[in-house]
Amino acid sequence: MSDAGQAARRSSQRSWQQPATVLITGATGGIGSALARSYAQPGRLLILHGRDSARLAALARDCEARGAQVVSTSFDLRDGAVAAAALRQLSGAHTIDLAIINAGVSSMIGGGEEVENWETARAVLAVNLDGAIATIAGVLPAMRRRGAGQIAIMSSLAAYYGLPVTPIYCASKAAMKAYGEALRGWLAPQGVAVNVIMPGFVHTPMSERFRGAKPGLMSPERAATLIRRGLERNRARIVFPRTLAWGMWWLSVLPPALSQRILSALGYGA
Repeated sequence: MSDAGQAARRSSQRSWQQPATVLITGATGGIGSALARSYAQPGRLLILHGRDSARLAALARDCEARGAQVVSTSFDLRDGAVAAAALRQLSGAHTIDLAIINAGVSSMIGGGEEVENWETARAVLAVNLDGAIATIAGVLPAMRRRGAGQIAIMSSLAAYYGLPVTPIYCASKAAMKAYGEALRGWLAPQGVAVNVIMPGFVHTPMSERFRGAKPGLMSPERAATLIRRGLERNRARIVFPRTLAWGMWWLSVLPPALSQRILSALGYGA
């Protein structure tokens, strides 16, 4: 490797370990706000995105009290063109070292006619898939030009095996897992790291809507610690908790009939 290449690699590694500017979408959610507070420190700029303006303002004040500089933004992730343009503008004004693609919504299968129809599916995919890809499209060109940066994509352990109670959510997270893994292989030689985050159950309003057992349920603060540790080490997949991750992986390789029986026993059947 040339001297210039080695210098670029060292610069990229430093940005993984101590990013000066961190973007977090969905920062007003449980994991997003815990991540924002974890990264808030003197000398760091946080770009926080969220839909709830009151909660976003309160989070910004909290992070500023911890010494961070904060830029708040609330562009609509459901409009991909608007989201990508907003991120390109932010990338032009600030050198984004780490972009955490965290914003997401979920849906649950209901009874009778209350099913995941086309409108419900599009509402989930507009944020979890289209919005995430638009965010990446907004920050990636600047990272590629300078040959440095890190993109963290929030997937889920549900990406290993779809849960019958929330099909479209699982589909969106499986898509982001595959997309992130493909991006990592493409962008690594260019100095841009891509990490796929696959959490299990975290104590947030989203997880509380899930029926059935919630093994390994943890606090958002604990999840943020594990995510940050994995990002600093540039892990390809950041999966937790380990036991649940192991179990979900096995569901993906066992005979489908057996996997479905296991899920039904845990309260996640159809």
